[in-house]
Amino acid sequence: MTDLSRRAVVSAASLLPLATLVASPRAYAADPLTPVLGTQPWLNTAPLRPADVRGKVVLVNIWTYSCIYCLRTLPYLRAWAAKYKDQGLVVIGVHTPEFTFEKDLDNVRTALASYGVLYPVAIDNDYRIWRAFDNDAWPAFYFIDAAGRLRAHVDGEGNYDPSERLIQELLSHANRAPQATDTVTVSGDGVEAAPDFPNVGSPETYVGYAHGQNFASPGGVRADKSSLYQAAAALPRNQWDLAGLWTVGGEFATLDQVPGTISYRFHARDLHLVLAPPASGQAVRFRVTLDGAPPAGSHGYDVDAEGSGRVQDARLYQLVRQTGPITDRTFRIEFFEPGVRAYDFTFG
Repeated sequence: MTDLSRRAVVSAASLLPLATLVASPRAYAADPLTPVLGTQPWLNTAPLRPADVRGKVVLVNIWTYSCIYCLRTLPYLRAWAAKYKDQGLVVIGVHTPEFTFEKDLDNVRTALASYGVLYPVAIDNDYRIWRAFDNDAWPAFYFIDAAGRLRAHVDGEGNYDPSERLIQELLSHANRAPQATDTVTVSGDGVEAAPDFPNVGSPETYVGYAHGQNFASPGGVRADKSSLYQAAAALPRNQWDLAGLWTVGGEFATLDQVPGTISYRFHARDLHLVLAPPASGQAVRFRVTLDGAPPAGSHGYDVDAEGSGRVQDARLYQLVRQTGPITDRTFRIEFFEPGVRAYDFTFG
C-alpha cells in the first residue's frame, strides 16, 4: 500500500478573480492534461483525446469510491457536470484506489452506477496521474482553463461556492461572454449527505496495522497471524477493539471464524466502516448495536432499525446516523459468517 491517508480538511489554492489568479503552485511545464489523456482504461466514455478537451474548461477530480470525503462531493460534481456541459465544462474523474479491491474495474463500474456518476472516469491504478499532479489527498480538484493551463487546486471537501464561481469565470473567459453567477443547491442523501463537522470528535481509524491506531484489545495486534482477540474491559473515546478469531493484516482485518465483533467508542453523528465480503463473494450478515441496544431511529443507510445488514459488495457502509443529541456512544458490530474484511472507520 502507498503510505497515504485521506484528508477531510480543505486546503485550497487562492481562488482570486481570474485577472489576478496566479498559477497553482503545483503547475508544471508540460500540459497538465497530458498524463490524464493517456492509454489507461476509461469508464463512461471512449478514451478521451486532446481534441475532445481542446478549448474546454476542465475540472479533474482525483477520488476513490470507498472514501467518504470523496462521496460527499459527488452531488456537486454531478450538478456542475450537468449545469455547465453546454457551456464547455468537462468534468473528469480520476479514480486512484487506496485499497486493493478498488483496483477491480467491476467494483468501480458498480460504484459509478450506484452513485450516478455519468461523466468520464480515468482509471489510475498505477498512480501515474496522481504522481504527475504531485497529489497528496482524496479528494482533490484541479481547475484547468481553456488554454490548457492549471489555474488552481482544492484539496478535500468543501469550498464549493468559490470553486463554482471559479468555473464560471473560466467559462466566461473561454466563451468571451458573461456567465450566470447563480450556484447550485444540492442535498445529498445517504453517504452523500453533508457532514455534521461541529460534532465530529472521532478521527478516521484504519483497522489494518499499516496505519492502525488506538487499538484497545489486550495484548495489542498480532500482525498477519490468526489470533483470538478479547474485547477491552472499557473503551475510552476513539478506542476500538476486536473480539473473536481474526487475522489483522496491513490493509484489513479478516474474521477467521464466528462469532466475531468490532467495537468503537465514538463521537459523531455518522459512523461508516469500509467492509468487503469473503473472496468467495458470499454475503455476510451482521448486526449493529449502540450502547448495547438496536440503533432504532439512529440506524445508518445500510442498516435497519434492528441493526441488521449484509456485506455484499466491497465498499463503504453507513452504519450509524444519529437523530438525537450527539454524545459519546459505543458502537458494536457482530458478524454471523466468517471471511468478512474490515478496513477503515470514518465519521461525519
